[in-house]
Amino acid sequence: LSQCGRGVIKCKAAVAWEPKKPFSIEEVEVAPPKAHEVRIKILASGICRSDEHVMSGSFTQPFPIILGHEAAGVVESVGEGVTCVKPGDKVIPLFTPQCGECSSCISPKGNLCVNNDLSASGLMMDGTTRFTCKGKPIHHFVSTSTFTEYTVVHETAVVKIDAAAPLEKVCLIGCGFSTGYGAAINTAKVERGSTCVIFGLGGVGLSVVMGCKVAGASRIIGVDINKDKFAKAKELGATECINPQDFKKPIEEVLNELTGSCVDYSFEVIGRTDTMTAALESCHTNYGTSIIVGVPPSASQITFNPMTLFTGRTWKGSVFGGMYMRSNFCGFVKVTDSWNKFFKFGCQK
Repeated sequence: LSQCGRGVIKCKAAVAWEPKKPFSIEEVEVAPPKAHEVRIKILASGICRSDEHVMSGSFTQPFPIILGHEAAGVVESVGEGVTCVKPGDKVIPLFTPQCGECSSCISPKGNLCVNNDLSASGLMMDGTTRFTCKGKPIHHFVSTSTFTEYTVVHETAVVKIDAAAPLEKVCLIGCGFSTGYGAAINTAKVERGSTCVIFGLGGVGLSVVMGCKVAGASRIIGVDINKDKFAKAKELGATECINPQDFKKPIEEVLNELTGSCVDYSFEVIGRTDTMTAALESCHTNYGTSIIVGVPPSASQITFNPMTLFTGRTWKGSVFGGMYMRSNFCGFVKVTDSWNKFFKFGCQK
């Protein structure tokens, strides 16, 4: 571990050379961090559906690319001017940076820093990449790139965590858990006694379930075409689960009949335009709120009846669960015992 990493590191990485083709395990060269950058040894990484969306071509990104954005690791070296972390620190890279200076960062209403790379440049802030393979530059993915043994991120896209944190579990805080849990707590602001419906019961959807339960929702309905997910959803807080394929009528009609048109909050956690509109139409005509959590296909468009919103419904998007992760970590990140343990990791200064 070095204070100022000057040498290039050769390591293994899963490189995606083109969409709709398998990953290729390659030896890549990872350049040392420049000023205000951090090089991290990745020790645990989750696989998010967003990564699959890139591989399928539905989430447009530049190729070749190193994907992955849900991870944890240890700082290997830092560039000049970095003071927030030091070599040896356990950290989580963040796909939504927090510069603390732009309008989104200083506003209590938002969390999407202007330095984010959701627009898909695939490059660091200076317009270059830190990865090369076989003499070719390899793109970064949303400021992180964690399907590699080493990565480089900007100092605004990393947060230090407690030295005792089990990295194979807290890596999920880098996307899945925070995105879902925060959508319920921060974006929707689910209220005690409310009725919620979650479309999609993958890792993010289950985290929405957990958030709704913590917020005190009295009825939490899970919707998924895979019934094998229902037991886990109920263990984490869902009061009931339904499969749209069990009904001949549209799922929004089923939910309206099931709840008496009283779904207060609906969450789309899949990334399909048809389920986005179904989630919107399933919430209360006048005061229902629907949250888009799933990443939509890049070229997709939504057509809907404007009267759906005119009557009073609210339709919102949620990026990273509305989390200000670099500052939110100054306190506790609590994962409930539904994941078999309580974890508390304070911000280290």
